[in-house]
Amino acid sequence: MAVLKIAPIGEPILRRPARRVERDELASADTQRFIDDLIETMRHAKGAGLAATQVYDERRICVMEVGENPRYPYKPPIPLTVLVNPTVTAITEERFQNFEGCLSVPDLRGVVPRAVGVRVDAWDREGAPIEREVWGLSAGTFQHEVDHLDGVLFVDRVEDTTTLCTWDAFERHHRAPFVERVEALVARFGS
Repeated sequence: MAVLKIAPIGEPILRRPARRVERDELASADTQRFIDDLIETMRHAKGAGLAATQVYDERRICVMEVGENPRYPYKPPIPLTVLVNPTVTAITEERFQNFEGCLSVPDLRGVVPRAVGVRVDAWDREGAPIEREVWGLSAGTFQHEVDHLDGVLFVDRVEDTTTLCTWDAFERHHRAPFVERVEALVARFGS
């Protein structure tokens, strides 16, 4: 496995929708290796997720995993998840204010409204269908990663630009009230 270079904001690939992956391409050794590299890169960078476009690749693939992540200790667990050709659809009008960051936008955080519940449709890495609902804080992670595959960055969804801050400013001024809000969300939905 290899750790891939992460594209920073300003790279054109981050603004282009990813292309659909066909079943024969998904089954190829090249694509399976790429998925392994995507997972390795996410783990190396201590991210909660990573999309192919973030590593200069146009395939519609993203990965997520939240365990003991030092960047996001308040996030509930997400087992290793590989999504191929995913779509995410809001299944509730209720929103929560998520303080997000991104590996492609280093040292910046901002508040993004996210749907509390979403339906995820995709394939796993073997091409088996995934159809599931995701609720709470984890729903925000799924929306963030699929946004990448649509050419959208979290900064595009920030409605109040005065919430933009560095990681250090987040830790000093915003983390405690944010964690209090998301802990109530996690308690409500378990995710």
